[in-house]
Amino acid sequence: MSVVILIVGLNWISVMKRIIYLVLAYFFLGLALIGVALPGLPTVPFLLLTAWCASRGSESLHQWLYDHPKFGKLLIDWEREGAISRRTKIITVILLVGSWIIMYYRIPNFWVQLSTAIIFMMSGTFVVTRPEPAVDKEASDSKEEE
Repeated sequence: MSVVILIVGLNWISVMKRIIYLVLAYFFLGLALIGVALPGLPTVPFLLLTAWCASRGSESLHQWLYDHPKFGKLLIDWEREGAISRRTKIITVILLVGSWIIMYYRIPNFWVQLSTAIIFMMSGTFVVTRPEPAVDKEASDSKEEE
């Protein structure tokens, strides 16, 4: 009898973990989608968190992310090589600089401006120093040779 209760208890814990991961996956997906339109809110970190949580909570959501025409390539490049495309790096830096300029004029608090500048510089440095995907490197190298 106690073995049956133990097995049922373990199954319940497994189901609860799966539900928590699924809820977190959709929460992070929502933040990632908001980040697409809202400067200052990063998209890629939330997308990576979505993929990680979805891999533990929902195989169908995980597969949908990897098959997605926009998000799939980002996730595959990151998973295989820890790489970020040049286009994504440029967009990220432009949005970080633009967001900081807007904050500079809208928020007069020096400490908020300084701390935001430091966080944005660290974020930008991290993104820019990641390698580019091998396919992107080959494509850019062949364009330079022409």
